[in-house]
Amino acid sequence: MEKSVLIVEDDKDISGLIEIHLKDMGCQTMVIDHGDEALQVALKMEFDIIILDVMLPGKDGLEICRALRAAEIRTPILMLTARSEEIDKVLGLEMGADDYLTKPFSVRELIARVKAIMRRVDILSTPAKDPDSETLYFEELVIDKNKRKVILDNERVDLTPKEFDLLALMASNPGTSYSRERLLSIIWGYEFAGYEHTVNSHINRLRVKIEKDLSKPKYILTTWGIGYRFNDELINEEHGQLKQ
Repeated sequence: MEKSVLIVEDDKDISGLIEIHLKDMGCQTMVIDHGDEALQVALKMEFDIIILDVMLPGKDGLEICRALRAAEIRTPILMLTARSEEIDKVLGLEMGADDYLTKPFSVRELIARVKAIMRRVDILSTPAKDPDSETLYFEELVIDKNKRKVILDNERVDLTPKEFDLLALMASNPGTSYSRERLLSIIWGYEFAGYEHTVNSHINRLRVKIEKDLSKPKYILTTWGIGYRFNDELINEEHGQLKQ
C-alpha cells in the first residue's frame, strides 16, 4: 500500500532530496517549511510518517511533536537534529518521537530509518488471527493490544504510544526482565547507548498512571541490576489462572 509522508523541513535542498527518494519508494509526499503550518496540517490530515526537523520558523519540531502527542495523534515521527542539539534528541524521544537522525546524514540512512519505522507500524497494525489472545487481563488491569487500549478499575487510561508499547511488551512476557538498553532497541527500534534515562522517564510516567502505590509497584517491577519486568504473579481473573 502506498505510504503518505509529511516532510517538515525549511532547507529546500534537504527537503527536495528527501522527497525525491521517498517518491522513488512509491510514497506520496507533502513538504512544508514552516512550523505553524505543519502543525495545522498534521492535526487535520492523516500521514503514515512525519519527518520533522527540529529547527523551523514558527513552532519548532519539539513543540510540534508535543502538540501532536497531546492531541493523541500517533503518527510515527522521525526527527532531524543538528549535531550540536544533543538535548533535542532526548527531549524529542521523551515527547514521543519514534526515531531521530543527526545532520548531516546520508539519504541511504534516512530511507533505512523510514523503512524500519514503516515495518514496525505494519507489524503492530496487523490484526491478530485470534483477537481474544491479544487482550491481556491482570486483575483490574486490562490491556487490549489490538485497540491499543488500557482499562484500569473499569476506567480507560490515557497512555502515549511509547508508554503503551512498553506496557504491552512487558505484559505480554510477564516475569521477563528487560534491560534499559534492550527496551530502547525494541521499542524505539535502534540501539541508543547512553540514553537509558529515556526508558526510565517513560517507565516512571507509566507507573504514575497505573500504579496505586508508587513506593510498592504492583504491575511494573524493578529487577535490580538489570532493568524492569512485569509482575508474573498476578491472577488473570478472566481465566482464573496465573498469567505466565
